[in-house]
Amino acid sequence: SVSFTDPEEDARRRDFTANGLFYDPLKKKIVDFVGGTRDIKKKQIRAIGEPEERFLEDHLRLLRAVRFAANLGFQIEPKTWSVLKHLKNKIHSVSPERIRDELVKMLTRPHAGRALELMSESGLLGEILPEIEAMRGVRQQVDFHPEGDVFVHTKLLMDQLKSPSIGLAFGALLHDVGKPPTLSEEGGTIHFYDHAHLGAEIAGRILTRLRYSNREIEAIVSCVAQHMKFADVKKMRIGKLKQFTVRDNFQTELELHRIDCLSSHGKLDLYRFLKRKVKEFAKEAL
Repeated sequence: SVSFTDPEEDARRRDFTANGLFYDPLKKKIVDFVGGTRDIKKKQIRAIGEPEERFLEDHLRLLRAVRFAANLGFQIEPKTWSVLKHLKNKIHSVSPERIRDELVKMLTRPHAGRALELMSESGLLGEILPEIEAMRGVRQQVDFHPEGDVFVHTKLLMDQLKSPSIGLAFGALLHDVGKPPTLSEEGGTIHFYDHAHLGAEIAGRILTRLRYSNREIEAIVSCVAQHMKFADVKKMRIGKLKQFTVRDNFQTELELHRIDCLSSHGKLDLYRFLKRKVKEFAKEAL
């Protein structure tokens, strides 16, 4: 049912204090019934009233708290954070479409790496994307990945994103999702044989679960499937290299390759090689 109320009661029905502010255009002043001004100054996300009540009214607020904290560079107030972690499994009652939309806002805006970290620390990542949480503690070969395990590497990629498309953001998130199930070690050397192929299959299942469109799934899965092929571009015949670079998704995959390198060994020689070749091929076509 719908019931009308006064401004103060309206504010107290909202989720977090930073979202509970009003503006009086006649008096030209902010009206604050919930301490939102104070919390904004303290750079914290705090539930209005009892956190449990606010989260139980709409379980999507569990993810919204993480998104606001990450995107704004805020902390989550301790009591709100404690209740959020306790109620993490309630996120399963939210429709996949609403979760997907919240993830898009979270990962295509500033501080996506922080969002990933907060989701993991809260337990929400293990609930909605257990395949990503599985990256934690998965060691990598230090000569290629001095930065640490697969989760740390993925977080660093997310930190590199600057207003990315959905395809690039989720390509970065999912590009190494095939590593945990393909981990092997031979003679002290760590391997992830065929992880790009398996990762593409896993990514497809995740994106289908989250109700992405077929077009979006195809583009993101391509990022995952193709990301290891960039290591072989200097060995490709000219004809094959041209075909590789004229694909619709190539520019997104090239940017993924760049931030993948910057988040690991730091070498951009293949990226620069491809940029030169793309210019050469464009001139030839004139």
